[in-house]
Amino acid sequence: MPLDPRLPVVVGVGQLKRHPEPADIPSLAEPVDMMVAALRMAAADSGAGDALLAKADSVRIVELVSWKYANPGALVAERIGASPRQTMRTTTGGNSPQLLVNDTAAAIQRGDLDVALIAGAEAVYTRLLVRKTKDWLQWTQQGDDTPAPELLGDTRPGTNEAEVARSVVLPTQVYPMFENALRAAAGESVDEHQRTVSELWARFSAVAAENPYAWSPEYKTPEEIRTVTPDNRMIGFPYPKYMNSNIQTDQAAALIVCSVEAARAAGVPEDRWVFLHRGADVYDHYWISERDDFTSSPAIRLAGQAIGFDPDSVAHLDLYSCFPSAVQVAAAELGVPLDGRPLTVTGGLCFAGGPGNNYVTHSIASMADVLRADPGSYGLVTALGWYLTKHSMGLYSTTPPASSDGFRQVSPQAEIDVLPKRPYTTEYEGDVAIETYTVMHERDGSPVLGIVACRLPDRAGTRAWGNVYETGVLKAMAQEEFCGRPARLYADGTLNAS
Repeated sequence: MPLDPRLPVVVGVGQLKRHPEPADIPSLAEPVDMMVAALRMAAADSGAGDALLAKADSVRIVELVSWKYANPGALVAERIGASPRQTMRTTTGGNSPQLLVNDTAAAIQRGDLDVALIAGAEAVYTRLLVRKTKDWLQWTQQGDDTPAPELLGDTRPGTNEAEVARSVVLPTQVYPMFENALRAAAGESVDEHQRTVSELWARFSAVAAENPYAWSPEYKTPEEIRTVTPDNRMIGFPYPKYMNSNIQTDQAAALIVCSVEAARAAGVPEDRWVFLHRGADVYDHYWISERDDFTSSPAIRLAGQAIGFDPDSVAHLDLYSCFPSAVQVAAAELGVPLDGRPLTVTGGLCFAGGPGNNYVTHSIASMADVLRADPGSYGLVTALGWYLTKHSMGLYSTTPPASSDGFRQVSPQAEIDVLPKRPYTTEYEGDVAIETYTVMHERDGSPVLGIVACRLPDRAGTRAWGNVYETGVLKAMAQEEFCGRPARLYADGTLNAS
């Protein structure tokens, strides 16, 4: 059966990294030029060369952290000689690259686009280097009159006022609470669970060690990962540094997505084609205060079902891996054993690198290479934003979907929205039970703040947040199991957990 000419296909991928030294600063390319370089790599990868870039209808950029441009897509287009009728950027969230691909594929299949360029870059490592050397970056500043790009994604912040008031703000503060809840649910001791997690994470580092684009391509043993040292300091219990996503990288990645018709017209060999079969975009109850628990994600489970994910027929996986808890939750919801096949094609955000919102552009590029080397197989890429909040998935293969079916973008959001929401409060003083927690540490290793999710003794199981400051209690919380313990919450948010 002939292929539908409107089928969307990934035809080119590009990735790069750099480790600059202080002497390199004056000549360092800015993020927009890193994206251009990655796109040129993608064009070469497609076999069609830069002529394909010039045909772009849309230039789509993942939101940057390290440098702010008014319209980065316009700058990219200018540098590659394209005249797109559309530029786009995403909102904040690690789900953004897969969301962009899903949206792009749907637009191509509708006939709205023929050739789209997707790119992202971060230079956080350079920014930190410049801060140390007190140099100055002469990077592009677009004027206030720059036409704004179209915006894709949810603009809400990751946490609400009740959470912010108790320091529930950063990924390093939230994901450890998921991990402690998972440990308690598994009935493991702190030491047992650290061993389990470090063994999982060592397998991720082994993949990164073989990835030429990984920021830290070095295998680390389970003992190295779980042992607290000056180089692997505790950040938010139970996560030492090697269990945290590493945003301090200089990395870029790019994808060229077009229709089958455009791929043929550009002369892209069919052995470069990777088809997106299904894409899903959903979110769990948006505020973590409203979630039923800290060990599950109905959105991941329902999105996996909606795209028809079958762990027995999908050979390759890249589960979003900002922190170990994210992988454990996703694997459980998708029915994938943790101790079996590889769960990443890159090595994950801790070892391959976590360049802001753009990690998944790298994982899609890596997945394309894996699938090309294993023709006919299938690969799943998952992506998430904020705190197991916003989720995107893509199911890929070198085998095209049936022409009568084509690419399908699905969203079981209505099923998620009707699931029960847990009430939460900031107006309570009295007895509570500790649901989960973390202990934040200073750079010298001393515990400084306990962040605690509590349950009130009411029929609804209302949730509240509290903070612990007493040093002796904080030390105990990082050594013993405090989930399920009784405590006293005061009106100012102070928690007595002794």
